[in-house]
Amino acid sequence: MPAPQPSQPSPTPQPSQPSQTSQRSQSQRSQPSQPSQPSQTPQSTHADQAAPAPTSALSPVVPPVLAEVVRSGFVEGRHRGSLVVLGADGAVELALGEVTAPVFPRSSNKPMQAAGVLRAGLDLAGERLALAAASHSGEPFHWDLVRKMLDEYGLDPALLQCPPDLPLDAEERDTYLASGAVPDRVTMNCSGKHTAMLAVCAQQGWPLETYLDPEHPLQRIIHRVVEDAAGEPVAAVGTDGCGAPLMAISLVGLARAFRFFVAAEPGSAERRVADAMRAHPEYVAGSRRADTWLMREVPGTLSKMGAEAVQAVALPDGRALAFKIEDGATRALGPVLARALALLGVDAPVVERIRRAPLLGGGREVGEIRAAF
Repeated sequence: MPAPQPSQPSPTPQPSQPSQTSQRSQSQRSQPSQPSQPSQTPQSTHADQAAPAPTSALSPVVPPVLAEVVRSGFVEGRHRGSLVVLGADGAVELALGEVTAPVFPRSSNKPMQAAGVLRAGLDLAGERLALAAASHSGEPFHWDLVRKMLDEYGLDPALLQCPPDLPLDAEERDTYLASGAVPDRVTMNCSGKHTAMLAVCAQQGWPLETYLDPEHPLQRIIHRVVEDAAGEPVAAVGTDGCGAPLMAISLVGLARAFRFFVAAEPGSAERRVADAMRAHPEYVAGSRRADTWLMREVPGTLSKMGAEAVQAVALPDGRALAFKIEDGATRALGPVLARALALLGVDAPVVERIRRAPLLGGGREVGEIRAAF
């Protein structure tokens, strides 16, 4: 006797799918309001003071579904988030969810941190500058260059205050462990950024042991760079996974910052960072990463992802996008990024490559994660 078939759940009502034109016209009719003035950067608390209550920038309104998890034709999960698209003139063309509330951009902040290092006086270029803005995969050419840079500036690797870690890329991690190596600060994906920060501090005679303090001269410069590029005040300062200060801005501000870097005057700190990243994308990410593919295959594009599923991209004509998946699921990054690029009119094979996020069952493909907007 055949097994009984499970009853199918009632379909979840889905919002109507407006066309790209109607979405954009709707967002143009209702521009997002300017973010409210941020509170002051919290000061360190003394032992006898109560720690401040946690705050949240998440909107009380449930954000829209940006991606669906589809297995065997059945939607088994959804990823919600917020996304903004800017036109070539910098105006908001599409806004999904809450795009004016502050978020932590995580490593999408790295181009601004690298520009801060340049503004502080360090003369970096080429692969070295790209590595200063990197979340590298931990391939040998990444940590070889980190070690060379440390040697060039007379710095001991023990001065790095990023935590010891394994290579970010899974294949590189397996190879690294098979060689008998252990977690190291140099192989941590932020080691290029930390090396550049230490180098400029050594050059300027600034304290090395406190280079990650938000009140350190270098971090104050980076704070100003973030505000200049985003066109809005930093709403909060936290601590990133690597230990560096992390400045919160809105998704509109993040997209605006990437647009600012691409459109900056040649020779400026921002343009030098953008040019180095676009010329050497493998040093920004790695051989098997979407940021590398996009910057290599769509000339003039600036792209940088961040932890907790943040992504920012600017095209050479000034169009830009930024988004965050609310639950931090990086598996949704590719499909959402590919859909956003398609809305921007990017027509290149790399978009389909980025879009692919297959689900496996029994070792074969049985579904996918797909964009839902």
